Amino acid sequence: MTVTLSEPGAICASGHNCETIWQAALTGEPAGLRASAFVTNDGTSLFAGQVADDKLPNIDSLPPAMRTRNNQLVAAALQQIKEPLQALINKLGSDRVGVILGTSTSGIASGEEALAHDETKGGLPDSFYYAMQEMLAPAECVAELMGITGPVYSLSTACSSSARAFMSGRSLLRSGMVDAVVVGGVDSLCQLTLNGFKALESTSTGRCNPFSANRDGITIGEAAGLFIATRTEDNLQPSLVTLTGACATSDAHHMSAPHPEGRGALAAMQGALSDAELSAEQLSYINLHGTATPLNDKMEAFAVNELGASQVPASSTKALTGHTLGAAGAIEAVFCWLALTQQNGLPKHAWDGVKDSDITDINLYQGDSWQTPVEHCLSNSFAFGGNNVSLVFSRGKQHGA
Repeated sequence: MTVTLSEPGAICASGHNCETIWQAALTGEPAGLRASAFVTNDGTSLFAGQVADDKLPNIDSLPPAMRTRNNQLVAAALQQIKEPLQALINKLGSDRVGVILGTSTSGIASGEEALAHDETKGGLPDSFYYAMQEMLAPAECVAELMGITGPVYSLSTACSSSARAFMSGRSLLRSGMVDAVVVGGVDSLCQLTLNGFKALESTSTGRCNPFSANRDGITIGEAAGLFIATRTEDNLQPSLVTLTGACATSDAHHMSAPHPEGRGALAAMQGALSDAELSAEQLSYINLHGTATPLNDKMEAFAVNELGASQVPASSTKALTGHTLGAAGAIEAVFCWLALTQQNGLPKHAWDGVKDSDITDINLYQGDSWQTPVEHCLSNSFAFGGNNVSLVFSRGKQHGA
């Protein structure tokens, strides 16, 4: 069974909708990554992929118990798919529609603000609800705003969270429990992740520089990406893009470091291609996990080469969006969806162009020649604890119809 994916709703540092996000992808201009207002505990001001406040819905438009920045982001993405989603709810019934989202920190930033209030003024603010920081919060927000009464839950496997949401959504559709499901993910900037990655010595001093000899770590970002997923055979929406393959692995090599030879990553890519009944040579594009850490980029390039895909055009879009953690799989699925539907280029690999002699050579796309048409895209999300997910997206039969 294949799954049809609707036109997405998306917001990130590089754009507030699909049109602006795609224009940034084609130029490879990392303007969205800039010095942020966030300062870590040691006084360091970090670059971050921060969404402009004026691109978010008014927080007062959300129910009082859901007024968090994380939910503002997911509401901004939801607004972009609201019309077709409402039509499906009306047609199918609210109980036949589900919501499955990935997130790594949910609304923990609101918890941080409440704690600061308690420390300075005594007591938590009246506006704070504990449920704001629970993992379920963003999925519950979408369900509340749309009146969805089918299965609603969140997944949290660090940076592969929203990629796993696509797999879980497909399983839910296969089970027959629902006829449509909102899949995707969201994460917002907060002190927990910024200080955490700083403590791991994994943050860049500026914009991240994936696969470069000069790379020095990640740049954290925030984003939300949402799709409506349905069974392709049901013909409930135009089949422009399908999820044709998916695989998750767990190599458990280390709490925060990938296996140096990318064994779990390779197994995930191989499994996704097998699920899609494709060979590596049939891929048109690979959206790399590409975090710009010394370990990830080296192992991922090695794994792509072992897959037999070293000549497939590839790029890391994290230099455009920042590493959006639990939202990464969703926002990078957006890049794949746009490549498959726009057919006018691929996301450009944004870096300084300085190759690392210790990294296996792969085809980092520089905006030159690209395969026409774009037929199949592979997207990688590799997370802490060896939680690896690879997804294959394909051009649907109704493209251009």
